Amino acid sequence: MVGDLPRRLVAEAIGTMLLVLFGAGSVVSALVMQNGRLDYAALGIISFSFAVVVALVIYAFGSTSGAHINPAVTIALAAGRRFPWSEVPFYIVAQLVGAFAGGLLIVGGFGRRAVDNGVGLTALGPGVNYGQGILMEALGTFLLLLTIMALAVDRRAPSGWAGWMIGLAVACEIFVLGPLTGGSVNPARTFGPYLTTSLFGGDAPWRLFGVYIVGPIVGAVLAVVVYDLVARPMRELPVTAEQGTAGEIIGARGQDAREQELPEAAQGAAGDIPSARHPHDDRIRDRVGHIGRRRWRPGHGG
Repeated sequence: MVGDLPRRLVAEAIGTMLLVLFGAGSVVSALVMQNGRLDYAALGIISFSFAVVVALVIYAFGSTSGAHINPAVTIALAAGRRFPWSEVPFYIVAQLVGAFAGGLLIVGGFGRRAVDNGVGLTALGPGVNYGQGILMEALGTFLLLLTIMALAVDRRAPSGWAGWMIGLAVACEIFVLGPLTGGSVNPARTFGPYLTTSLFGGDAPWRLFGVYIVGPIVGAVLAVVVYDLVARPMRELPVTAEQGTAGEIIGARGQDAREQELPEAAQGAAGDIPSARHPHDDRIRDRVGHIGRRRWRPGHGG
């Protein structure tokens, strides 16, 4: 992360707004196109829309704010000592504001039809109880954070894959969780449509909001702990390695150390810039080359 805090908060708000607009917005589109029904084929299109917008937001704002766009991600990275706790409240507020803005834009585009369809809100499916909802949301967020840890946080991550693979992880969990919980794995993604629906007189199931807070946070923190203990133990990480070969996408750990390194890197990442060549150097080289090419002839010296 390279931005100062205000700029990073703006990036988080914009990123979460885009997530809700083009993620939850795709739910509204599918419901409008299918007269309020949602089959599994439509769920696949919704999953793909979420995957694309998540990937694009990561590539756009990952180097600025980390592109958390999810309070569960922010809390989990802080719990894993990869993000300062002092900035967690600011990030969460920015994400919630962005999610609400995304919900407003959905209503602005679809009008009353968006409110009638819950602005793409998430709810428990038929036969799914509160405990099952928490369990499934925790498992979905576990998959998401495991992907983030492997491809965005790990310093040995392959270059360029973080955005797309994290987006596909979101799509993957929606394929499974969609019929059960809506596949939120993000308290902000649920909060935005809930608040927007309530503001415009719709019926938002706030009693279920705890599912989308407890489940994602528990699953996210557990994934960070498991990754550190099992997949990539901290003691095996090279101290001098950069965080991910694609750059610091999520949760930079050593910002102070990074700032200390800036003066040394001021002359370019490739090292010192070679000094400029003077015309006098070319003349000297030409004279040497001319002397070297001169042939010896009898009577003309040795």
